[in-house]
Amino acid sequence: MVAIKGRKNSNKNPPIFSHEFVIQNHGDIVSCVAMIFVTGLMVQATSPWAYTFIAIHHNITSDIEDPTAPTKYTTGWKDACAIFFYFLITIVMHAVFQDYIFDKVSKRLHLSKVKLAKFNESSQLVLFYVLSIIWGVDIIIRDDLLVNISSLWKEYPVPLSFSSKLFFIGQFAYWLHCYPELYFQRVKKEDIPSRFVQATIGLLFTLAAYISNFQQVGILLLVLHYIGDVMLHGARLVHFIGKKEKVTRMTFLVANSVYVFVRIATLAITTLVFLYGLNQVEGAFDFATGKFNVPLVRYSALSIIVTFQAYLSYVFVSRQIKRARENVVPVQTTVKSKQKSKKKEGKKSAMSEDDDLPEVDQATKKNLRSRSSTKAK
Repeated sequence: MVAIKGRKNSNKNPPIFSHEFVIQNHGDIVSCVAMIFVTGLMVQATSPWAYTFIAIHHNITSDIEDPTAPTKYTTGWKDACAIFFYFLITIVMHAVFQDYIFDKVSKRLHLSKVKLAKFNESSQLVLFYVLSIIWGVDIIIRDDLLVNISSLWKEYPVPLSFSSKLFFIGQFAYWLHCYPELYFQRVKKEDIPSRFVQATIGLLFTLAAYISNFQQVGILLLVLHYIGDVMLHGARLVHFIGKKEKVTRMTFLVANSVYVFVRIATLAITTLVFLYGLNQVEGAFDFATGKFNVPLVRYSALSIIVTFQAYLSYVFVSRQIKRARENVVPVQTTVKSKQKSKKKEGKKSAMSEDDDLPEVDQATKKNLRSRSSTKAK
């Protein structure tokens, strides 16, 4: 075998348990951990323990009274076990989509490092938002949350269906998986604070709606919020993939319009439920039965949501103003640069014309120019 000089061995594997090894193989490592729970179901001694992590618990439906009634659930401590298992599944699914879809598409686009990081972020967020929107809309249609919107306060607290409970567990699993993904995806230090805050806000808002039994209102608001965000991140992907400026501008115009509509719709639903609807129902606070319909909780939820929507609107408007200024400044600079280049070309042409003349004629021409400039002054 003849060694080729200057060729690096790209197949060299990193040391086991090193940072590079964990980052490259984190999907396989986490999938092996998840398989322990799945394998535990097959063994009689460990099946109750594994069932606690995989299944959905806290069923409150009595099969004796009505066997055909749909299964209803409430919240409880066993939800943390299910969240941990689906947290592992979310990490594995993220790694699969990243390796087999997002990375292959980004290689064809030949993006820079900054655009590549934004492309990966928007890609995984668009996937999560689209799945959550489809899932949430299915729950809204089945439970008639829009047609019978008064049920949000008349039937409070409403027991959870299987789909609704699994929806919230999936939301918790996704926002929790965003924290280790900062390490697995090699996110830059300057981008970590924004990603960390985004995951924390999503986790806290979802957790507050889940614990206080405002799950139906939470699903409506989450679907609205995800619709606005998926349009913005989708427009960013069109900007990276598409080459036509008209298509990109039209996409951002539609996304911005939908984003503004979502902010208004969120404020309208929040005001209707917390300020008008729940105020008509007899208020009570009982942690055991999950009743939190008291003025303190209602007005706190209303003020937090309104403040958050105002903050999102402020950030959106400031970005639009910044982009408008960035689009105006290059035009001015190009005009100035063109003027400077014309002046330089004029000077160069004058100098080239003078170089073609003899020395005596050059001196007389320079004197005439100086006199004309003094007269003009």
